[in-house]
Amino acid sequence: MPPNTTASTGQQPGKSGRKKGRKARLIVLVLVLAIVGGAACGAYWSISTVRASFPQTKGSITLPGLTAPVDVKRDGYGIPQVYASSDEDLFMAQGYVQAQDRFYEMDVRRHMTAGRLSEMFGKGQVDNDEFLRTLGWRRIAQEEYDTKLSAASKKYLQAYTKGVNAYLDGKGAEDISVEYAALGFSNDYKPEKWTPVDSVAWLKAMAWDLRGNMQDEIDRALMTSRLGPKQIGDLYPRYPYDRNQVIVQQGQFDELTQTFDGGASSDGESGTSTDGTSGGSTGGTGTSTGTSTGTSSSTGSSALQTQLSGLYDELEDLPEAVGVNGNGIGSNSWVVGGEHTITGKPLLANDPHLSASLPSVWYQMGLHCRTVSSKCQYDVSGYTFAGMPGVIIGHNQDISWGMTNSGVDVTDLYLEKLTGDGYLYDGKVKPFTTYEETIKVAGGASKKIVVRETNNGPLLSDRSSELVKVGRKATVDTAAPDRGDGYGIALRWTALEPGTTMEAVFAMNKAADWEDFRAAAALFDVPSQNLVYADTENHIGYTLPGKIPTRAKDHDGSVPAPGWDSKYRWTGYIEQDELPYEYDPQRGYIVTANQAVVGTDYPYTLTTDWGYGTRSQRITDLIESKIKGGGKISTEDMRQMQLDSSSEIAKLLVPQLLKIDVGDKDVRDAQKLLEGWDYTQDADSAAAAYFNSVWRNILKLAFGNKLPKELRVRGQCLWVEPVNTTGPVDEDRRVRECGQRDADQAQPDGGDRWFEVVRSLMDDENSDWWTTPKSGTRPSADNRDELFKRAMIDARWELTAKLGKDIDTWSWGRLHRLFLKNQTLGTDGPGFLQYVLNRGPWELSGGEATVNATGWNAAGGYGVVWVPSMRMVVNLDDFDKSRWINLTGASGHAYSSHYTDQTNKWAKGELLDWSFTKQAVDKGTSDTLVLKP
Repeated sequence: MPPNTTASTGQQPGKSGRKKGRKARLIVLVLVLAIVGGAACGAYWSISTVRASFPQTKGSITLPGLTAPVDVKRDGYGIPQVYASSDEDLFMAQGYVQAQDRFYEMDVRRHMTAGRLSEMFGKGQVDNDEFLRTLGWRRIAQEEYDTKLSAASKKYLQAYTKGVNAYLDGKGAEDISVEYAALGFSNDYKPEKWTPVDSVAWLKAMAWDLRGNMQDEIDRALMTSRLGPKQIGDLYPRYPYDRNQVIVQQGQFDELTQTFDGGASSDGESGTSTDGTSGGSTGGTGTSTGTSTGTSSSTGSSALQTQLSGLYDELEDLPEAVGVNGNGIGSNSWVVGGEHTITGKPLLANDPHLSASLPSVWYQMGLHCRTVSSKCQYDVSGYTFAGMPGVIIGHNQDISWGMTNSGVDVTDLYLEKLTGDGYLYDGKVKPFTTYEETIKVAGGASKKIVVRETNNGPLLSDRSSELVKVGRKATVDTAAPDRGDGYGIALRWTALEPGTTMEAVFAMNKAADWEDFRAAAALFDVPSQNLVYADTENHIGYTLPGKIPTRAKDHDGSVPAPGWDSKYRWTGYIEQDELPYEYDPQRGYIVTANQAVVGTDYPYTLTTDWGYGTRSQRITDLIESKIKGGGKISTEDMRQMQLDSSSEIAKLLVPQLLKIDVGDKDVRDAQKLLEGWDYTQDADSAAAAYFNSVWRNILKLAFGNKLPKELRVRGQCLWVEPVNTTGPVDEDRRVRECGQRDADQAQPDGGDRWFEVVRSLMDDENSDWWTTPKSGTRPSADNRDELFKRAMIDARWELTAKLGKDIDTWSWGRLHRLFLKNQTLGTDGPGFLQYVLNRGPWELSGGEATVNATGWNAAGGYGVVWVPSMRMVVNLDDFDKSRWINLTGASGHAYSSHYTDQTNKWAKGELLDWSFTKQAVDKGTSDTLVLKP
């Protein structure tokens, strides 16, 4: 996956972030915009040019560095299964094969993680590079490689690197991908050799997109400019523990709760550890009003507001890696024990929800030792990231695992008091830690920047001259009377410390049982993921790994804190044996879909911003309905559950909407669509189209224009595709529409947090939230039902404009469409290249916060912005009866037969056979390539 610069490893987190689904501008190709033009260039783009980079998949190739031959067997979808006789040969072959299919994607990724996009794409990426250099992903990855990884892991990374470079050896850029041929017109860019740290650095990008509640932290602080504590509380309701079950239900930490004695490890800085009450509010309370809002006031409210408003703009254009800037990333994963399955062995399902990208974020692959031994330890198959050795999600010969984003809070923003060459901390001025960085720019002069860090982390505010000016002019209250040079904003984040996640990948790939798996998971420090487990011995489990901070009593991580006061520092990290887990629960199944991990009895605060459990509870209900009365679940049942498109918010609102007298006949005709509707959001459903338009208009009328201006649309409409196009998108039209929306619309994104907000307000018919002024011929509203009536009227005429007056022609799929775009040249390149590289549209079922989570952003329209990026169902009784699918295909080469050859089946909810044993693989093999020493 190229940096997903249109989404959550995984997830992401089923919670609704305001920016969810925003199409970030990954590559502003200032130089490339003039690449292709005129007849001469058109002639250049011949079929032979496009096909020049297609990989060799048959015959043999000599690879210096191999110790024995390696077989690469590809099935009819181009999915490779690699067979080797040593670990090093296996990972070297993995590097070679992934580079064959996806090197351009890998190259863009490493330039992003290193803050070097400008070297490929010119001056339009300098601001992004400055921000990424400030975060320091590459620097931390180098330290991680040097100091944290075992000799064996380094050996595997070096072998993988050899494989990638063996592919590059002797090839011109145009022989690697058509994108390089395009770049060659403008800046003569040539790819350089791969390094082991390029692979490790990708873990930092993955962690960034799955970092937790940082955006909510900013949002709540900005809300204080216009809303009071009660109003903010309305918009961040408590997690509905009475209605939506948590993940860990059967008291795995009862003893910890009863005998808790402050087991958190100290971070070596504050000199203290938690003491049982200093973990903040109890696990997952889901609200952050109360004292948290007061905390933001004590940090100098004017300074905080202005700094965070500027930071918003910086984050908006930052490239995404695997998700959607950490917001709205969700996933489903669940496991059912053998007592409830037809086979008598567990079934495990997983479908991570991420921004749609072309090629897909995932690369399917099998890594097989011909004989598993101490020399060759791996027999594993699943979903990998191009650019990293090993398998991220999948199964080996003994166990299977899946992931969803836990959403735990591992970031904090600190408002820093700057003065001279340092910053204030407990009344003393401390010097910055500084790094000088040189950003090289294709076609332009290099730029030098200085990165400054406080003891809380890098100063993000340094990356905006506007932020620096604002900080100097910020109003100061008594919390920091000596203003000096003003304020800055620093980020503390667990991923900015060297970790061992790469080590965890290798350990998980060869784990043989629950004990091995838990030990491997303990190494998975960032991003923190919900890990579900099943094995061939009929055991199931769940564990929450990760480096999760503990905080002092006065700071729960829900809003930015004053960095100059040590009482707001992290106090340590939760010990691994105190993190939640479950093993063989009595109920016989485990569901994770970004809901609360634990109940209120857990002694630490994991986050104040869980997903609200809409999807997880629906999955639980589907499982319970299947096993009721002794029923058994099949692989097909698991697949059908993944496709469930039931709308939970429709179940709440439709009965009330049908009671309202809308008056106008045309609006009444639309209202009738909801009569008898089963709340399923099929692509051909007119009722789903109308309801989702009503829901979007309810959000706009009730909340949009009551939010602070900083929280309004902010470019989210860039995701909206004109409904009546089938070919390449008219970019000029889209920009015009975007400008209109930014000028006259503001509203929430519509995720499951907003489900809960509206649910909590339903009984208060006269709440101020249910008021909206008259607009043109549209009536004003003074209560809930009047606002609902107005929403139904507005929805009727919105869909009339989009789909036509005849409601018999309406369908959800006509609104809810997926376009797949190459995330660099396909996003901002010339129109001809976009036509070559992009695909779509597909009309999809599903929707927001449904199990079939084809997410859309109510702030920008109905187009699909994040999706189940893959789907899998693993059969622990017979791995060859497992099933899988990818969003796109194995190849990153436009016009390869495997570019999007899985997408049609994915859109229909179909799964492919997933062969694992050698006999099954051989039966399905179409092409065999032998790599020779």
